[in-house]
Amino acid sequence: MAKNVAQSPLERKGIASLDQKLAMAKRCSHEGVVAGAKAAVLATIATAIPTMASARMLPWARANLNHTAQALIISTVAGAAYFIVADKTVLASARRNSFKQGSLSNMEA
Repeated sequence: MAKNVAQSPLERKGIASLDQKLAMAKRCSHEGVVAGAKAAVLATIATAIPTMASARMLPWARANLNHTAQALIISTVAGAAYFIVADKTVLASARRNSFKQGSLSNMEA
């Protein structure tokens, strides 16, 4: 049996375009993951220091924030930072690429 091979030039162009879009989507998502991870590390450090310090110095925090509560505060901030920054990065990258695609399609027409 023959493989499904695109025969017409339009079909080949469509498949190439689809492969290009898939590669661009992978690149956008990778940029988002990297930016989100960097933000999560920074947020963890920025949150851990005051949380741990307040749990040792402030009487209310010493009485009410055990180790589990401190870890929950820190991990919640890190997770939120990751998702917010990753989402913004992916959207910005997609917006940049859509403008590039739009200008290329206008030139072809």
